Amino acid sequence: MFRKLKCLSPLCLVLQVANETLHTDRPDLPECFQLSVLSWLPCIYLWAVCPIYLFYLKRNNRGYIMMSIKNRFKTVFGLLLWIVCWIDLFYTFHELRHGHSQPPIYFVTPLVLGMTMLLATFLIQFERLRGVQSSGVLFIFWFLSVLCAIVPFRSKILQASMTDKLRFTTFYFYFTLVVCELILCCFNEKPPLFSNVVTDPVSYTSQRCFPSLSMAIKGYKMPLEAKDLWSLNQRDSSKAMVPTLLKEWEKEQAKAKSSPEEVEVLLSNQKAASRQPSFLRALIKAFGPYFLIGSGFKLLQDLITFVNPQLLRMLISFTKQKGVPDWWGYTLAFLMFFTAFLQTLILHHHFQYCFVTGMNVRTAVIGAIYRKALAITNAAKRSTTVGEVVNLMSVDAQRFMDLTTFLNMLWSAPFQIMLALFFLWQNLGASVLAGVAVMIMLIPFNAVIAMKTRAYQQMQYKDSRIKLMNEILNGIKVLKLYAWEDSFKEKVLAIRQKELNVLRKTAYLGALSTMAWTSAPFLVALTTFAVYVYVDETHVLDAEKAFVSLSLFNILRFPLNMLPQVISSIVQASVSLKRVQGFLSHDELDPNSVDRKNTATEYSVTVVNGKFTWAKEDPPVLHNINMMVPQGSLLAVVGHVGCGKSSLISALLGEMEKLEGDISIRGSVAYVPQQAWIQNATLRDNILFGKPYNEQKYRCVLEACALTPDLEVLPGGDMTEIGEKGINLSGGQRQRVSLARALYSDADVYLLDDPLSAVDAHVSKHIFDNLIGPEGVLKGKTRILVTHGISFLPQVDNIMVMVEGRVSEMGSYQELLKQNGAFAEFLRNYTLEDIIEEDEATGRDLIEDEQMFPDDALSNHIDMVDSEPVINEAKRNFIRYWKYLNTVTVYSLTTLSRSVRRHGCSQRKHGEPQEKKKPHEMEKLIQAETAETGRVKTKVYLEYAKAVGPLLSVVICLLYGCQSGAAIGANIWLSQWTNDATRNQTKENVNMRVGVYAALGIAQGILVLISSFTLAMGNMSAARKLHHNLLTNKLHTPQSFFDTTPIGRIINRFSKDIYVIDEALPATVLMFLGTFFVSLSTMIVIISSTPIFAVVIAPLAFIYIFVQRFYVATSRQLKRLESVSRSPIYSHFSETITGSSVIRAYGRHSAFVLMSDMKVDENQKSYYPSIVSNRWLGVRIEFIGNCIVLFAALFAVTGKESLNPGLVGLSVSYALQVTMSLNWMVRMTSDLESNIVAVERVKEYSETKTEAPWDVEDKKPLPEWPMEGNVQFYNYSVRYREGLDLVLKNLTLDIKGGEKIGIVGRTGAGKSSMTLCLFRLLEAAAGEITIDKVKIAEIGLHDLRSKLTIIPQEPVLFSGTLRMNLDPFEKYSDEEVWKALEHSDLHKFVSNHPAKLELECSEGGENLSVGQRQLVCLARALLRKTKILILDEATAAIDLETDDLIQSTIRTQFENCTVFTIAHRLNTIMDYTRVLVLDKGQIAEFDTPTNLISQRGIFYGMAKDAGLVQ
Repeated sequence: MFRKLKCLSPLCLVLQVANETLHTDRPDLPECFQLSVLSWLPCIYLWAVCPIYLFYLKRNNRGYIMMSIKNRFKTVFGLLLWIVCWIDLFYTFHELRHGHSQPPIYFVTPLVLGMTMLLATFLIQFERLRGVQSSGVLFIFWFLSVLCAIVPFRSKILQASMTDKLRFTTFYFYFTLVVCELILCCFNEKPPLFSNVVTDPVSYTSQRCFPSLSMAIKGYKMPLEAKDLWSLNQRDSSKAMVPTLLKEWEKEQAKAKSSPEEVEVLLSNQKAASRQPSFLRALIKAFGPYFLIGSGFKLLQDLITFVNPQLLRMLISFTKQKGVPDWWGYTLAFLMFFTAFLQTLILHHHFQYCFVTGMNVRTAVIGAIYRKALAITNAAKRSTTVGEVVNLMSVDAQRFMDLTTFLNMLWSAPFQIMLALFFLWQNLGASVLAGVAVMIMLIPFNAVIAMKTRAYQQMQYKDSRIKLMNEILNGIKVLKLYAWEDSFKEKVLAIRQKELNVLRKTAYLGALSTMAWTSAPFLVALTTFAVYVYVDETHVLDAEKAFVSLSLFNILRFPLNMLPQVISSIVQASVSLKRVQGFLSHDELDPNSVDRKNTATEYSVTVVNGKFTWAKEDPPVLHNINMMVPQGSLLAVVGHVGCGKSSLISALLGEMEKLEGDISIRGSVAYVPQQAWIQNATLRDNILFGKPYNEQKYRCVLEACALTPDLEVLPGGDMTEIGEKGINLSGGQRQRVSLARALYSDADVYLLDDPLSAVDAHVSKHIFDNLIGPEGVLKGKTRILVTHGISFLPQVDNIMVMVEGRVSEMGSYQELLKQNGAFAEFLRNYTLEDIIEEDEATGRDLIEDEQMFPDDALSNHIDMVDSEPVINEAKRNFIRYWKYLNTVTVYSLTTLSRSVRRHGCSQRKHGEPQEKKKPHEMEKLIQAETAETGRVKTKVYLEYAKAVGPLLSVVICLLYGCQSGAAIGANIWLSQWTNDATRNQTKENVNMRVGVYAALGIAQGILVLISSFTLAMGNMSAARKLHHNLLTNKLHTPQSFFDTTPIGRIINRFSKDIYVIDEALPATVLMFLGTFFVSLSTMIVIISSTPIFAVVIAPLAFIYIFVQRFYVATSRQLKRLESVSRSPIYSHFSETITGSSVIRAYGRHSAFVLMSDMKVDENQKSYYPSIVSNRWLGVRIEFIGNCIVLFAALFAVTGKESLNPGLVGLSVSYALQVTMSLNWMVRMTSDLESNIVAVERVKEYSETKTEAPWDVEDKKPLPEWPMEGNVQFYNYSVRYREGLDLVLKNLTLDIKGGEKIGIVGRTGAGKSSMTLCLFRLLEAAAGEITIDKVKIAEIGLHDLRSKLTIIPQEPVLFSGTLRMNLDPFEKYSDEEVWKALEHSDLHKFVSNHPAKLELECSEGGENLSVGQRQLVCLARALLRKTKILILDEATAAIDLETDDLIQSTIRTQFENCTVFTIAHRLNTIMDYTRVLVLDKGQIAEFDTPTNLISQRGIFYGMAKDAGLVQ
């Protein structure tokens, strides 16, 4: 036979192959074919790829890999292969010498193979030297070699009796070595040495089949933690991605700007508008190329999809034929399996590229938004709240990410539809046009639904609900004190109702579109088959035509249903695109508005003819500013509230729009804002602020800022973690930390915006003397000090007096007094005593409450919405904070932190033992957010089912069951119909066949519609209940919860988690139920047609559940880690916006950008493995699906004799579509678990401990209670939280109605705690308080709180009308409201405003000055006019006039009421009935002021300090 192998002509070869292969029961390929085609294929591949690959390796050097044992083996095996091939060659020469001449192929093949093996061995070493850990090129080569050697391997076994022993042996050697090479190629080499390139942790094969097995195993054994995650690939990090996008975006902006101006004039408005920079184009340029690789895979996958229906046709025709070899059938079955498997691999590569692109887009968009937020102007900030910007980062960036996954469907869907129609035309001829007509009719239907859905894609209700929630949470303490929760709850629920109405409409439209896409393939099939059999009597619908068409229709279903979805996703993303593009197009602050390079003059700060405004369209705030500050001098800036002092500082920092003039500053700047900005970091980090640590300098700074005593009391010294918003520091401490930061930065120019207002008199004196003043550490530096304190003015070099945004006078103290102008008048109004007191006062108050640094996800922060000119005085920061001030007041912090947050610190000795007892607990004030671990408890699913409605849940499942039943019925009927062809009964039954088929299909459509509607209704009611419970619980939660939980964490529940419950969860449930019933019906159909399939189901189901368990465990935990690592991105973002002016002043812009990038990367680190685990899952689950196809086809072949073609078609076409449903089912199970976590998180916060009931029916006090206003404390003690020391101990007091009581004491003595106890914000630990003989502990909180009035230190206003801020329940008439405004001196201001009482207050009341806001709080108190008034005296940042006004109003209007005043200025309480002096939580003195002074005790000492007694 060998001798006859001379024939090598192609035709001869083909005939020989056909004879030996097809028509025989033992097929084989001719040796000639084996030795030529099969042997040369891998060689051709390697030689073709080699030049390109070598060029690539030369360009990309990743370092050098040490020679490992694995590498040595690979090399040795390569050389052995070369030897084996050449043994064959020499043997042929040997035969030639002995007269046995062989065909040329025996010389050529071993030679070619030997050369190729040498090349492969060379590549193994070259890759090692170039740092390649895993080679794709060689893997494919070895894989092809093994594949091509399998046929000769089988032939050699079949011809084992042949005599050619040597070739037989060498071939088996060859085969073994190639297999060994393939196996070795699957493993990774060690990482290269001396390499800065990121290396692949995964081998080439692993990348192709996505085994994140190591992580999956770890995740299955125990919940994954952040440390188990892989580090992010370099190319996916923010460092690589954000600049890529920004570069393209800058090009776009440059293009938009560069258009010539004349053209602009000529163009119409529309065209001018269209020339905005396109963010879309920037995205495409930045991420398009990588994404295109994925598109290439998608194209391949689309083509391969259509192979299986053709194989199905061959299989059905095989079952019809008699006497053909069985192996044809088996080959078809295996071919179907391999095609499906190849399709799986290619599809998942496509997904991998798309998901990674999506992830990169999100990283880049978040990075771009963050960088922009640090640079936008105040006008731009005013147009966007922090809530909206965080939504850009969370929701909109997410939408881009979701869209990239399916973006390829835009071209792929029409392509698949066209291919399917082409094959259908081949199958059924022109009848297909009927089906196409149905499809075309469905397009407008789907389009209308998509358009309607688009109309409902508004985010405005969600935005406004989050904004309101944010205000409520920031002002929660005020709501509680005023008992206003109900009014605000109604407001939130009203917005929520609108939001739900939109969602309901969307859900109903969704149900319609679900029906459309479920019924579309069926309607198309029905019309096509009906037309086919009716058009021509000779047309017979046999199994081949019907089921091949059906499988093509099933392929059609995916593109048909995806197209509308992709279009609606694009619609959503286009809305997001506009929002992001709008934000990124905002104006930025001009970095050159302040000239920092001016070294010519001896003046450090010069402003010439300065005219400044907050926004270009607003009137100027500062006019005609001329100032020259000599190097090393101290300039004080004074003036009334709202005269533009803080604005001046902002202008010097370049924060304002410069309309005219020049500013120059020599050298670096340090800035202390009026409201200290503290980061959530350690105390030391806050002071160093990125500068290197220098022990000696640091100690000196602490000393100068009077921080040393505070460090002794802080639990971790200077390494104590400062909570969000500086919560565990008092106002004064925060201000001193802010000063310390400025001092440590060692700048040339210091801009100090009223830093002394927040500290006690003696501390402010210390700071002035040691730090700011002529003898302080900063002497020799240029200092500009805005101040309200008049006592320091004689010591400054120059004073600048501002009036209404202009400089009215400037000169030294003596000069200004001589001029006898506005300044002298100002001084005369306030006696020196007032001044000293004011200073003392200023501090303690803010201390109390400036607590809040908004930090979290959606808190709206100061400079975000910057303000009208009026508010410049208190600097936006201050103002913005006023509203947070009381959100987390000190009282709920630990006793320890109470002692910490006081300046003196020394008075509270009992804080220290506490610290020793529990050092660990104190370090972390704000607990890290916990991620639930392990499986989601069944209870959570039941809770959701309960929220949907138990009966409704059962009905929904039944409806889904019926719908699947109808679908199975229709297909079984079709299989019966096709069998008519074999029995020649086609004519008589046509009408009945078509009629029943139609009826079953339409029934299915109607059931789908009903079940989708019912499901939508159920989901809506669940969303409503869950939000309602969460809101109700949060308004009933005690204040202490808000003190220890960052607002962002709570807001996250209201935004992200409620969004999931509203939108993501219903979709997941719908898909889950759909896929579950499809998979179930497939199994039923296959088992009923080939019962033996039941045997395979058990092992396949076992593998399926096993893989699903593995995956879900890992995926769920990754989802949780991802959501926990998401909050810090937004927290940090909010913190940044809050302090953006400080960050810019110190030039720390890039460091903060870096921090944000790290947080985003940390978040993507847990997202990337979830992409890979999805691919891992997909490949394995689809493998099981492919096995089902294989077994369905195999059993159809084995049962060929007993099965009719209809049943074969039915079972195999069902099997072909099961892969998709199995895959989706696992994914939906996992998504369901991931999304149900939102229910778990919302439930967790709906069940936190609540405060006492608002109303206690059987204990309701009389409506007119309290009549007299008597207050008794009896042995009263209180602590902040369980397990902490008492703050007030055994207070016993008896206060008669109408008494005026002043409460004084050193900082930390328990003054505020005492007033909070009256409102039961703190509950008694022992003893009781009675008011007019009613025990306050027994009545409802609202009954109590609505009968008391407090004027808090910091005025908190909510966005809404002025009237709503005064009277949210509309209890009072307009007349009463006007009267209150008159008494509180606001009448003139409000009546001059066009909107009168409907005057809109912006968020936090930003459009009113601080003084005006304080007066609004006074008006609230006048309206309520309760018998008991508590006044927490506000001093900081309020000018003395406003304060006097409040005092005099209270004296006249509340004459008959019991008044408690926490006094900071002793002169305000000198005429009070009695004064209570608290010390360390106990009563130290309690008597009339005169008696106390004569006793010469603590009160006398304080009065002496204040200069009230000699």
